[in-house]
Formats: sequence, structure tokens, C-alpha cells
Amino acid sequence: MSRVYYKEAMGAVVVFDITNSSTLGAASEWKQDLDSKVCLDSGRPIPAVLLANKCDVTGRDEDLVSSLDSFCKDNRFLG
Repeated sequence: MSRVYYKEAMGAVVVFDITNSSTLGAASEWKQDLDSKVCLDSGRPIPAVLLANKCDVTGRDEDLVSSLDSFCKDNRFLG
């Protein structure tokens, strides 16, 4: 069903909850799903940005925040 949502997409924003580290794993799964089902006309994956939600909440996981750059690189997010 997700292929219908991705049809003709030129980019994507994947959102995760910065107060819940398990949602970061789900973001990785969404990115893998995107890469497997949609690409640009050139054959390259569509650009995807990882967006951290709830940054204003004080209960965020600082270890998680410090590892986001490497997570984006490992999962081929633009940032």
C-alpha cells in the first residue's frame, strides 16, 4: 500500500519522536521502504530528510541526539 503514497514523489521527510528512541528504528524502516519502492528518473533514491519531532520537550535522550549525524549517514538521509 505504501507504494501508492510514494508514487511520483521527488523527496521525502521522515519524522521521528526524539523522546522515544524506538521511533528512530521505525524511521530507518521507512527509509528502507522508500528506497525499495521509489526512485528519481535517474534511478537514484529520492532525497530524504530525517526530522526530529518534540525537540522542545525536556525528556529527550541526549545520547540519541548526539548519534543522529552518524544515523543519517548510515541510513542515507540527507541530514
